[in-house]
Amino acid sequence: MTPVLTRRWLSPRSWTLRTYEQLEGYVALRRALAAHPDQLIQLIKDSGLRGRGGAGFPTGLKWGFIPQNDGKPHYLVVNADEGEPGTCKDVPLMMADPHSLIEGIVIASYAIRANFAAIYVRGEVLHCIRRLHAAVREAYDAGYLGRNILGSGFDLDVVVHAGAGAYICGEETALLDSLEGKRGQPRLKPPFPATEGLYASPTVVNNVETIASVPYVVLGGAPWFRAMGTEKSPGPKIYSISGHVERPGQYEAPMGATLRELLELAGGMKGGVPLKFWTPGGSSTPLFTREHLDVPLDFEGAAAAGSMLGTTAVQVFNETVSVPWAVMKWTEFYKHESCGKCTPCREGTYWLVQILRRMLAGEGTPADIETLLDICDNILGRSFCALGDGATSPITSAIRYFRHEFVELCERNQPARQATETALAGAH
Repeated sequence: MTPVLTRRWLSPRSWTLRTYEQLEGYVALRRALAAHPDQLIQLIKDSGLRGRGGAGFPTGLKWGFIPQNDGKPHYLVVNADEGEPGTCKDVPLMMADPHSLIEGIVIASYAIRANFAAIYVRGEVLHCIRRLHAAVREAYDAGYLGRNILGSGFDLDVVVHAGAGAYICGEETALLDSLEGKRGQPRLKPPFPATEGLYASPTVVNNVETIASVPYVVLGGAPWFRAMGTEKSPGPKIYSISGHVERPGQYEAPMGATLRELLELAGGMKGGVPLKFWTPGGSSTPLFTREHLDVPLDFEGAAAAGSMLGTTAVQVFNETVSVPWAVMKWTEFYKHESCGKCTPCREGTYWLVQILRRMLAGEGTPADIETLLDICDNILGRSFCALGDGATSPITSAIRYFRHEFVELCERNQPARQATETALAGAH
């Protein structure tokens, strides 16, 4: 394990400013404010830090896209709208160590010349929102936020904004619309947020874990950060392990850790029941099976094996779980959370749910399997944002690895269906 992001989590009252300052808190900020903003952007580029929200875009490159001397205000928006099934790393981080996020926000804002930052938090996690509000107040009182921070001449205001619980607002442009008071729906890109983001001004949108990593990069340096993980995916990562394991929870490990290693940390499979399938990065990533135990869980390794790293929400399922049932429950979520802006996602997820429910209810036909794949093909790459694409991933991968379970569902109910058809024919 590599306790970097999580190293304060077990400290007494780890969420308070007092504990944070005792454990090198805000030391990185002082060092950053003594440097030129462009030096910080170059440092993040050199570190190879990539976005921890799922896309894995190079963080320093994103910061560098912000135009300078353009006469417009610049903004930093932290995407804390964690709402995908199985994804649960950002809320524990904000609960246990909110000041690491705030320190990262100040450093990032200074680097991109932003004087306003917003933390967009999922509205249901009220306990987390309250803790963030308390931490922001502490930071203002201590001079880490507000006017002339630590005598540097740099000003920054931070607002904690509670969303209304829409999964679509995890998509960066839908989040920006929601933050502006509009209905949360994705925007057409280009223009990208780097030039026309919040209030049509240059904006950086980063995930909680990404921003919380920044102070450690400033303190340790790029070579130290690159010493962990892999060449193209350096640094530590919080892996959320849930499901049929003995000790579910958050496990920090170098990027590129395997499920075999993570299962060992989590105490193995619960009750000794063998592994059947798992997700490497949440319910929107293609499934893996026990054959993928040694796939390196970094951006390149997961993609090479046919899935995505996503948010490293590792959901583990044993042999007692029906794959079609699990897929149906996930698809119900995506159908419910579709914003309705585009036809492929709005209509496609509706029909996927109808077919899966019919199959699970014993009324499916062998043709339903091909129909599911056909609908997925009409959604993938044709929806307005990645929600539609994510909804197809569990279905197509489940049929790829567990087609026999879908076939068995239909064949099991074939005699009853034939009897019904015979009875109907006799009635006519």
